[in-house]
Amino acid sequence: MAEIIPIHPKNPEPHKIRRVVECLREDGVVVYPTDTVYGVGCDLYSPKGIERICRLKGVKPNKMHLSFICYDLSDISQYARQIPNSVFRVMKKALPGPFTFILESSSQVPKIVGQKKNQVGIRVPDHNVPRAMVKELGNPILTTSIKDEDALIQYMTDPYSIKEKYDHLVDIIIDSGYGGNVPSTVVLCYDDGNMEVVRQGLGNLEEFL
Repeated sequence: MAEIIPIHPKNPEPHKIRRVVECLREDGVVVYPTDTVYGVGCDLYSPKGIERICRLKGVKPNKMHLSFICYDLSDISQYARQIPNSVFRVMKKALPGPFTFILESSSQVPKIVGQKKNQVGIRVPDHNVPRAMVKELGNPILTTSIKDEDALIQYMTDPYSIKEKYDHLVDIIIDSGYGGNVPSTVVLCYDDGNMEVVRQGLGNLEEFL
């Protein structure tokens, strides 16, 4: 059964963050808040955790879109290669924020996740809890969103509703209050510096161009 841990959204309690990170280091799967919707994730370097998330989502590992939550952009070159300067400038202005930037993956990514992946999504959410988790862990978290089966709701916003559905599939559910139900804006970035919004979500890219 999943453990619910209340964590303050603005001032995450360090001992609680350490407890969550211990779980991640032991191949755990954790539900956590972001600046958009609640997400579910594992340590990027945990093959067992990645397998569990794929089962939870009902997808094969080679079919799963990879998105990473990073603390900031300082070590992004490990996971994405040859980011055009114009794209990097926009990312610096837009992040932390409600965006997922799809970039060409570095040669390190397949070695890390054990799957050939040409693209990777980079998230730096404007929310202190996941950023504190990543900082304590020392590397990104592989992330995906918690979806609801109700087409009208689409995303689950209540941690206790999430517990009812995912109780035996995850290890920890962080309760930082109700989440949003509008996902991040997904931006596909090209080698020539052009960018294309492939999913309009909470973020408005025009503000940062």
